[in-house]
Amino acid sequence: QVQLVESGGGLVQAGGSLRLSCAASRSGSIFSINAMGWYRQAPGKQRELVANIMSGGSTNYADSVKGRFTISRDNAKNTVYLQMNSLKLEDTAVYYCNVLNNWRNFWGQGTQVTVSS
Repeated sequence: QVQLVESGGGLVQAGGSLRLSCAASRSGSIFSINAMGWYRQAPGKQRELVANIMSGGSTNYADSVKGRFTISRDNAKNTVYLQMNSLKLEDTAVYYCNVLNNWRNFWGQGTQVTVSS
């Protein structure tokens, strides 16, 4: 089993920045992380991929966040970060950390990001 602890959400004005963190720990399983990433879900919308980073270091971003968000990973700490700059009102959502470990998906509890005008 993999446990994920997220932090860094909050309220920010449009144009501001936030940094999300997600630390993964395990119990009774071996870490073999294939990918780490962030999804988000706004009210009334489906959960969508924001960004992810593969074990080899390659990254993927949603078109809506390219050039504004940066995903990074500290392998020694099994932690993934999402630096969010130039935040827009439409970035408001619950952000969920996701880890693909041994090709099984694990989810964090979610952290609220609210962008105000």
